[in-house]
Amino acid sequence: VQLQAYGGGLVQAGGSLRLSCVASGRSFSNTYMGWFRQSPGEEREFVAAIRWSGGNTYYGGSVKGRFTISRDNAKNTVYLQMTNLAPEDTVVYYCAADYAFRLTMSPKAWNYWGQGTQVTVSS
Repeated sequence: VQLQAYGGGLVQAGGSLRLSCVASGRSFSNTYMGWFRQSPGEEREFVAAIRWSGGNTYYGGSVKGRFTISRDNAKNTVYLQMTNLAPEDTVVYYCAADYAFRLTMSPKAWNYWGQGTQVTVSS
């Protein structure tokens, strides 16, 4: 499984960005696809996840109401639409895949990871 994340960049506070994660390899029909983020010296934080089949979505408390996760089955791509961004959202974002029946928000349980993409929000 390969995950390729892109879409990070520099944005002003209150602005929006959309991250994309293109997945390839195994079938993703029984996976959770998710986004995590990590600051230097901190643990990786759960941001959002989506069940590939069915499309159920889940969010971490710090982003609920501001971020939206979605997927495009035909493109094998998961998106993270981020709105009302704040300086504290300035971190590296990672996409991940977990072949599991139940969602876990612990990054240690997730099987596959893409490279990070930096998001910087200026005040």
